[in-house]
Order: sequence, then C-alpha cells, then structure tokens
Amino acid sequence: MEELKKKVKQALEEGKIHGFLGLKADEGDISPFFMTKDNIAELEKLTAPDGRYSLGKILSRIAAQNPGKAIGVMVRGCDERAIIELTKASQLGTASTVQFGVACTPQTAEKCNCPQPYPSTIDFGEKAKSVNHGELLTKLEQMSVEDRLAYWMAQFDKCIKCYGCRNICPVCYCQECTLEDKNLVPGGIVPPATPVFHFIKAMHMADRCIDCGLCEATCPSNIPLRTIYRHMRKVMQELFDYVPGRAADDKSPLGTLEEGGRLIH
Repeated sequence: MEELKKKVKQALEEGKIHGFLGLKADEGDISPFFMTKDNIAELEKLTAPDGRYSLGKILSRIAAQNPGKAIGVMVRGCDERAIIELTKASQLGTASTVQFGVACTPQTAEKCNCPQPYPSTIDFGEKAKSVNHGELLTKLEQMSVEDRLAYWMAQFDKCIKCYGCRNICPVCYCQECTLEDKNLVPGGIVPPATPVFHFIKAMHMADRCIDCGLCEATCPSNIPLRTIYRHMRKVMQELFDYVPGRAADDKSPLGTLEEGGRLIH
C-alpha cells in the first residue's frame, strides 16, 4: 500500500491529477474520500479493504464538478469496467481519469464471486484466480418457462421497492429514471404490483451491467438480482459478441441502427 500511496502523491505533486478518489480507513470505518494536493495528508488513510463502494458513480459526480481536469481513482476490476461504460456513455464529461489499479485478494474474489478480480494495470496486490459460481443460473436455465416464471415471481414478491439496486449501481445514470414513471411503476404499492419494475431494470442493464454484484449485495430482501443480469450479459455475448466493460472501443449493439444495409452508430 505504501508504494501505491507514493504513486498517488507523486501524481498530485507533479500536477498529473487534480485530485484522487479512493477508500480510506478512519477510526475503524471504511468510506470513500476525495482529496487534492491541498489536503494530501489524507492520503495516509488510503486502504484497500474487502468492503466495496460504487466508486464509478461517485467519480461521475466529481467529474461533473471538475470539467477538463484529470481525476485519479483507485480501481478494482469492477471499477475499471464501470469507468469503461461510463466513458462510452459520456458520463464523465470532459474530465479524464488516471487509474490506480488494486487487485482483489482471493478472499474478496470468492466473496464477490468475481470472474475478473483485478484491473488491467495493477499498482497494488497480485492477481487472484477468477471465481464464477453460476450454479443458480444453470439451474434456472434447465427449468421449464413456467417454472422459471414461478421462481422469479416468488422472488419479486419479496421486493420492498427501496431502489437500493438502482442507487448503488455504477452504470445507472439516467437523469429521468423509468423506474419512477408512475404510469409504469405506480407509487405506494409494495411489492410492485407486477414484475415490470425488475423487467425495466433488467432491460436497461442488458448492455451496461459490468457484473460487480453490488445490486445483489445491497438488496435487503436477498433477491438474486445478479443472476438476472448475468443472463442478460450471456445473451448479449452469444447474440452480438458484446460484453459490457470489456473494451472502451466496443459499441453497444443496442445503440446501433441498420440503415440501407449498413450499420451506423
């Protein structure tokens, strides 16, 4: 961690970044923090805990407040994938990002069921083995359509419509959220009267979900939300060879139109 702190401090002092977003340990609590050269002493609190935050979502707000400036950010594998999607969706404005990579420990990779628990460049830690427990998805895919529908309706009946899955998601960035459209998702009804709430979210995640698992980790009703989005990712890869968060120059097929026999973006 000392080497990582040294790299961040050097980047700040040399003006390569305007500020840095990371996680800090303070009196036993872990929380996100943003610092500049003016409060560089805060860097001593920098840590890479097992607990995760939606740093991509926080980064988009910081970028909006600092147009044209370079922002340093501590990234795990999932954070890097989120930044790729946010960049493609023009959610980071004119700010640029300088990433400081942190590899997750084997324990964190197992806990998060992460297929890529490290970013492309690692400044702290060592690559852990990929973890990809997909037993539930495999089991559901082997069920009949009727049994799958019954399973998911039972899961959706547990929903308290807290919006936690949306609020934590690093790639939920719409200014006007369809989940708050009272014509589609009436207010005052818990659980939602129909599965439309979750169907809307799943469709929006089809070409965005970077498989961080924060939605499922946040859900107070323990709905296996990640399994829904992993299925959507699988369909997108099988049909279009598109994987959200894989590469910055990949264009989403859902944002592509066919005109006169040719593809346009």
